[in-house]
Amino acid sequence: MSEVKISAEPRTEFGKGGARRTRRAGKVPAVLYGHGEKPKHIALPALEFAAAIRKGGANQLFAIEVSDGTQVLALPKAIQRDPIKDTFEHIDLLLVRRGEKVTVDVPVQLTGDAAKDTLIVHDHDTLSVNADATKVPDHLEVSIEGAEAGTQVTAGDVELPRGVELAVEADTLVASITAAPTAEQLEATLPEAEEAAEEETAAEGEQAPAEAAEGEQAPAEARAEA
Repeated sequence: MSEVKISAEPRTEFGKGGARRTRRAGKVPAVLYGHGEKPKHIALPALEFAAAIRKGGANQLFAIEVSDGTQVLALPKAIQRDPIKDTFEHIDLLLVRRGEKVTVDVPVQLTGDAAKDTLIVHDHDTLSVNADATKVPDHLEVSIEGAEAGTQVTAGDVELPRGVELAVEADTLVASITAAPTAEQLEATLPEAEEAAEEETAAEGEQAPAEAAEGEQAPAEARAEA
């Protein structure tokens, strides 16, 4: 993965108020840390950062040039997003050096089609690997082409680029191939689901009058105590 050059400014305002002002200015609050260095608070251009993450993924390598003259390489370690606006709230960036090995979580993509009448159950969407900081893959792949029901795909089955090593056990389950339920099996479960729903509704109906009765007794008890 090629590095993306991005400019940054030192950040002197902290707390929620300072972070809001930073975001209103079109920047993302961030902190640089690692290698025993004192954490450095910076602000990154929001649009440029978002574009780089969309293209390179969450493990995009950044060559950051701070306006105070600082030049560093860094990988996103934690990205906080606004769940409603889908904007970046805060970024933790880990300082790295060329040739340095880092441990990162990389997305796993299943390729190919499993056998007919099967379902794919995803157990892990990412895998932890050790890789050169400047050569972190944006994703990993494993084929499920023609996989029959009962097949288990493990971390050891995943294709790793040269120089990349698993940081988890090889038998870590990535996905399972199961038999898809038949129409008869689905129909058989419908009466059970309907019966359970009716029982739940009935139980709620019985509970409501009891709660109402308790509520009616409360004033009388209060008067007796008074």
